[in-house]
Amino acid sequence: MLYNEKYNHFSDNELITEYKNSQNNVLVGVLYKRYAHLVLGLSLKYLKDEDEAKDAVMQIFEKLLSDLLKHNIDYFKSWLYTMSKNHCLMIIRSKQSRLKKEIDLQIHADSFMETETDLHLNKTGEKEKQYTLLEKAINELNEDQKRCIELFYLKEKSYNEIVEITGYSMNEVKSFIQNGKRNLKIKLEKNSE
Repeated sequence: MLYNEKYNHFSDNELITEYKNSQNNVLVGVLYKRYAHLVLGLSLKYLKDEDEAKDAVMQIFEKLLSDLLKHNIDYFKSWLYTMSKNHCLMIIRSKQSRLKKEIDLQIHADSFMETETDLHLNKTGEKEKQYTLLEKAINELNEDQKRCIELFYLKEKSYNEIVEITGYSMNEVKSFIQNGKRNLKIKLEKNSE
């Protein structure tokens, strides 16, 4: 991110106004220097992975280059907080959605068809409910299964990486993931009733 000390004395609103007029990325660089540590802290809180959080910070500030031109912002710090939080939640939902699709595909591979129930999932409230149910079901797994499921599906780690991270044997990792998927299916069906 570009940075120039001559803009240090500018307020956030002055930087934004100047950026809208000039589209000089250096001005967003000043905002980055001011707030990157706060956005990183927030991202770590939500994503719980340092590399993902650092990536999120870069994505958020890259997004600022276009968003600052589109929006009228009175209180940049609180606006940035909300925007950053929403970005992190979007990442989490995307991971949960991938996990749910992966589990659905593996569990229902032979009978994966659109049903009347699936059509109702297009409603936003239903999707939120499904994410909540999935999160609840994962949290109900035993610690070994939960850890392996989260590493494999949410953190997209390989079996070998999970063995290294957890200290479990390869057979234990495979067993925890397989049993975890089966238990998730049971819990999701039970919780959705």
